[in-house]
Amino acid sequence: MARRLISSGSTFEKLAGYSRAVVDGEFCFVSGTTGYDYSKMAISPDVAEQTEQCFANIRKALAEAGFALEDTVRVQIHLTHAGDFDKVAPIVGKHFADIRPANTTVVSQLLNADMKIEIEVTAKKRSP
Repeated sequence: MARRLISSGSTFEKLAGYSRAVVDGEFCFVSGTTGYDYSKMAISPDVAEQTEQCFANIRKALAEAGFALEDTVRVQIHLTHAGDFDKVAPIVGKHFADIRPANTTVVSQLLNADMKIEIEVTAKKRSP
C-alpha cells in the first residue's frame, strides 16, 4: 500500500513541511492538532472548548484518511498548563471511554500563546 498524505489546506503545513495526517499501511498518524476552528478561523480562549475542537479536527482528518476515532491506539496530549488537566481529562475520557488508547500527557510550551492544548493520535485499521 502506498503512503498517502492528508492535508487540511493550511499554509503552515507547506511552510513547516508536514501533513495533517499520513496513512502508511494499516496505520494513520495524525499530527499534533490544536483547538483552532477552521470554519470560524478562530480559537476559543477556553481550554475545554479547544479540547472539543481538537477532537473535531482529529475526527475530520481520520475520516479523510479512511479511519475513525475508534481506530486510535495511541494519543499524546500537550497542555500548556498542568492545572488544565482537570478540565481536559473528562473530555478526553468522554471521547476515548470505550477505545482506551495508550496515552501520554505532558506539559509543553506551544508555538502560539492562544493554544492551550495540542493532541496527536495514531490509529490502526482493525481487521475485518
